[in-house]
Amino acid sequence: MDKSILIGLGFDCKDGQKRITIAEGFRLYGGSKQTHVVMREKCTRFNEVMKKAGKTLDKISIDEFYDISHKVGLKVPRKRF
Repeated sequence: MDKSILIGLGFDCKDGQKRITIAEGFRLYGGSKQTHVVMREKCTRFNEVMKKAGKTLDKISIDEFYDISHKVGLKVPRKRF
C-alpha cells in the first residue's frame, strides 16, 4: 500500500446523499453526483498516467505531480515558496 493518496472533497451536494469512493491511491468524499463522478474520473486517469510511467504517488517529484495533475485536469494550485 502506498503511503500517499489523493484526497478529493466536493462541497456542492444538495440532495443529502453521502458519496464516498475509496480506491487505490485516492479517497473522495462528498459532492453532487456529477462532481463525484468527475473527481473519480480524474483521479483514475491520474493513477493510469502514473502506472504507465511505472511510478506511484509516493515516488514522484512535486514537479511530476503538478505535470500529471495538469494533464488530467485536476485543479491544484501551485504554491510559491
